[in-house]
Amino acid sequence: MPDTDTCLLHLIRHAATESNLMKPPRLQGRTVNLPLTEEGRLQARCVAAVLADRALAAIYASGLHRAVETARCIARPHDLEVQCAEELVEVDVGRWEGKQWDEIERDDPEEYHRFMTSPDEYGYPGGESMSDVVRRVAPALEAMMSRHIGCEIAVVAHNVVNRAYIGSLLKIPLAAAREIPQNNGGMNLIRYRAGKIKVLSINAVLHLPPHRVGAPDPAH
Repeated sequence: MPDTDTCLLHLIRHAATESNLMKPPRLQGRTVNLPLTEEGRLQARCVAAVLADRALAAIYASGLHRAVETARCIARPHDLEVQCAEELVEVDVGRWEGKQWDEIERDDPEEYHRFMTSPDEYGYPGGESMSDVVRRVAPALEAMMSRHIGCEIAVVAHNVVNRAYIGSLLKIPLAAAREIPQNNGGMNLIRYRAGKIKVLSINAVLHLPPHRVGAPDPAH
């Protein structure tokens, strides 16, 4: 259990969907709403096993299937209901929804290079920027942590959501936050104490089967 003035947040990227496992991966923002694959369900069980002995007070997730399914697996040993928070939904990727990066570079080269240069400013055409994501996610996560002082909680969110939030906490340029690794089923640990937030670990993956831990994909 954390100290009485502290909340520990286990911030988790959802387990894998079919789009995540494609080579290269296919972007899934909000309207591509796939369930987990068999591999993804295994990843979710591995996360659940790591957290089974933790005294979790609450489990939150974005409302998308891939996050909810992962969160329900984690919640089962604790007899908790998953609480959905729409502020945690994945970034709106606009007109790039459902596309692969090589297709985007070929078909939309100007917007692609603009995004790759300054994703914090330009973002996804017709969608959100990483700055937009931080503005909606950071207050929601801080409110969750402040409600659970003296406790541990788990939150299942998404690749860009996690990267943008962690990047903001580390005070690095959000354009560079795209390089923060977030594997499917990867876990981050964040501490909230006396109104101050600190990142304790990023993208822990040792709980995942070794042959299934590769480079984190750039999709969602």
